[in-house]
Amino acid sequence: MHIGIIGTGIVGAATAGWLQRDGHSVTFFDPNEAGEACSFGNAGSLSPSAVLPVGMPGMWKKVPKWLLDPDGPLVIRAHYLPTVLPWLMQFLRHSNEREVTRIATALRGLLSPVFDSYMPLLQRAGASDLVRRDGCLYVYSSRESADRWSWGANLRRSLGVEMQELEAEALFDLEPDLRGSFGFGQFAPENGATPDPSALVKAIYGQAIADGAGHIRARVTGFDRKADRIAALTLDDGSRHEVDGVVIAAGAWSGQLTRMLGTRVPLESQRGYHVTIQDPGIDLKRNVMAVEQNIMVNPMQMGLRLAGTVEFAGLKAAPDFRRAEALLSRGTEIFPGLRPDKHTKWMGHRPCLPDSMPVIGRVPRTQNAWMGFGHGHVGMCGGATTGRELANLVSGRAPEIDLEPFRVERFSRPGAA
Repeated sequence: MHIGIIGTGIVGAATAGWLQRDGHSVTFFDPNEAGEACSFGNAGSLSPSAVLPVGMPGMWKKVPKWLLDPDGPLVIRAHYLPTVLPWLMQFLRHSNEREVTRIATALRGLLSPVFDSYMPLLQRAGASDLVRRDGCLYVYSSRESADRWSWGANLRRSLGVEMQELEAEALFDLEPDLRGSFGFGQFAPENGATPDPSALVKAIYGQAIADGAGHIRARVTGFDRKADRIAALTLDDGSRHEVDGVVIAAGAWSGQLTRMLGTRVPLESQRGYHVTIQDPGIDLKRNVMAVEQNIMVNPMQMGLRLAGTVEFAGLKAAPDFRRAEALLSRGTEIFPGLRPDKHTKWMGHRPCLPDSMPVIGRVPRTQNAWMGFGHGHVGMCGGATTGRELANLVSGRAPEIDLEPFRVERFSRPGAA
């Protein structure tokens, strides 16, 4: 079949690669270059352990303090509060222990095959070196501090995640430059990272193009339907393109597209910021999550990247790079040897749903349209597996993981948020 893929981020690129392995032809529809949105600016984590949702038990107690702190991990711009408030209420309803356990169980199924899902695509593209498999560290100021997060760590372990506890000297043996602010760590050996997330997406996308995919650089503005099937896509340049099927993988803009097909999804942009320091003066070998500061630190080819802040302001508001400067300030506090002089700043739109799980599956009442978006903070972790499972659905095969928790219908069932 000829499948139109809306979006050239990690989900769109991976879906194309997996579809081509089944013999389908592919055309991308995206006005932007591949790998230039969230796929460029994320923290690069490839972590089967990243199963905990954003909303954790007891978080609601911390939100007022965060909102009063201009440098805190959460900011809501005043003009956007009335718009985002219903979404936040849904988010909090998914933040109790029972819901978090259910969500983490589902995410473990999605994230566990991360390397198995990436490697066929990267080997085909000759880009296997864009994946590191050297584990990840969760670090704390002390063991006593780590105990405050023990419920989440124990939930990870109950789902099969290996978490090795490291006292101070063992931690510094792995990462000497953590000495100074941290005294305890947990090592997740099955985790990994990419030193260049944009290059990874571009490699998979580039191989798809080399294998015959097309790319029409225009925005999809409508769908031509015949009964319960999509016959063609209409674009903002006035053109019309016939397809045998369509995959919606447009990140934070996907909700606008599903509404055209009669499906409303509570998709929101959690605007994320990063700073990348070109000559950091410290030498980290692997991903480090500073849990108390809510900062993910990843040594990348272009420098040391610090990421981990959330802002609600919608898709149109200009960036507020004070959020990035706050990350830089916290970075210099926790890494005494950090040299922040040469750095770049970035903002992008994380596509997030209130239960911290993506939508993966068929569009209701439409036989040949599928969705893969809403991965939030685990887009790189779950993007390749999402692409593999969408290819399974398009080809009529049984999925290799349980996709029931990711169906869009979960938002329209009785009692759903």
